[in-house]
Amino acid sequence: MKLSHFNFDLPKDLLAEYPSENRDEARLMVINRKEQTIEHKYFKDLINYFDEGDVMVLNNTKVFPARLFGNKEKTGARIEVFLLRELNAEQRLWDVLVDPARKIRIGNKLYFGDDESLVAEVIDNTTSRGRTLRFLYDGSYEEFRRKLKDLGETPLPKYIKRDVEPEDEDRYQTIYAKYEGAVAAPTAGLHFSKHLLKRLEINGINFAEITLHVGLGTFSPVEVEDLSKHKMDSEELSISTSACETVNGAKEKKRRVCAVGTTVMRALESSVSSEKTLNPYEGWTNKFIFPPYDFSIADCMVTNFHTPKSTLLMMVSAFTGHDLIKEAYQQAIKEKYQFYSYGDAMLIL
Repeated sequence: MKLSHFNFDLPKDLLAEYPSENRDEARLMVINRKEQTIEHKYFKDLINYFDEGDVMVLNNTKVFPARLFGNKEKTGARIEVFLLRELNAEQRLWDVLVDPARKIRIGNKLYFGDDESLVAEVIDNTTSRGRTLRFLYDGSYEEFRRKLKDLGETPLPKYIKRDVEPEDEDRYQTIYAKYEGAVAAPTAGLHFSKHLLKRLEINGINFAEITLHVGLGTFSPVEVEDLSKHKMDSEELSISTSACETVNGAKEKKRRVCAVGTTVMRALESSVSSEKTLNPYEGWTNKFIFPPYDFSIADCMVTNFHTPKSTLLMMVSAFTGHDLIKEAYQQAIKEKYQFYSYGDAMLIL
C-alpha cells in the first residue's frame, strides 16, 4: 500500500469544530466485516453489540494543558509553545514545538504570564519545528508544574480554528482519564458517558485499562509514498498484569475484545506473546500499523473518522479491509458524518 491509496477529498465543513451536545449522542457507523454491511446508528446503540463477558479496552491517559503562549525577548513577538514531553525534571528540560518556528533560535528567551515569572531558554534545535527548552522558575518543582498548568490551555487540534472555550477542558478529556501525560485526547473514548459505561457494566461487559500517552507521533504527517519507510515517534505505554488477565481471560473464553480507539489497538499490538496473548509492558512504542497486517488481540474496535493520509486511517484500513473502509468513508461524506477529534464514531465488528 502506498500513501496515495489513503488520500480522499474531505469537505472542510465535515471537520467537527464542536463535540456533540451529549457524549453518547454522536452518530455511530457500524461496519460488519464478515457480512460486509454498513449501518447508521447513534453511539449509545453500542450497547446492543456486546454481550456478557465481552471486554472493552480503554486508554486512561489524561490530556494536560500543553499549549502555552509566550513573548520573545526584545521583539515581544507572540510565540506558541506546545509541550511534547518532559526530558529532565530536575533541569526542567522539555521537548516542545514552537510556532512560528523560523523566529526561534538557540539562546533566545521566551517570557510567559502577565508577570513574566516563567522564562524559558532555547538550548537545542532538534528538528525544523522542534526545540528543547530549559524553563527558569524560582519555585519548587511542584510550583513549577502548577505554573505550567495555570498558563497552559487545552491543546485542541490545529484544525479547530475557534478559541478554546471553558467546556473544552471537560469535553476534550475522556470521563475515565486518570494519568496525565497526553498532548491529544484518545478521541474514540470521548463518546462514552457515565450513563453508557454504567449500562455496559450492568450488562456484564468487563473493562481493561491501559495507558498510552498520546504524543504528536500519532498525528505527524506521513511524507513518504512507501509506507514501510515512515518512522513513528515513540509514545509512552503501560499495560498492567491485571489488564492482561482480563483480556486474555476473555480471549480464552472466546468472548469479544474491543479496542476503544487506535491508541488502544497500537498498545495491544505492541506487546503480543508468541501464543497471541497480551503481555504486561512498561516502556515506549513506535508501532506503525498499515495494510497488510495480522491483528492478534482485539477482534473489534471503536474509532473516529480520520483525515486523509493519516496513520490512523492506515491502521483502520488494515483492520477493516481497504475496499470496505473506502466505501464506508464515501458513505460518511455523503451522510455528512463529522470527522476528526470532536467528530462521530465508527464501530468495526
